[in-house]
Amino acid sequence: MERRPEPPYESGDPQEAALYAVVAERLKQAHARVRALNVSEETRVALVRRLLAVTESAKRDLPAAARRLGRIVAELDAGRLPPPPGR
Repeated sequence: MERRPEPPYESGDPQEAALYAVVAERLKQAHARVRALNVSEETRVALVRRLLAVTESAKRDLPAAARRLGRIVAELDAGRLPPPPGR
């Protein structure tokens, strides 16, 4: 059976655990922001998928996931939303 790496919050590294907590809180906030947006369902789904991809990538590369989440949040702050699929 293949052994998966430990999640950062179990690694014993306090810096990594702190980053994990920050990313988790920022993801929670980003999901709340996306739910509150007045956008089409297609746009909302596209944004949620991007956030879920960050969640998944955090399991493998936490610093990269934090940077990716930062870019998504910056786009939300600037009002840049993804176009609906098919456009």
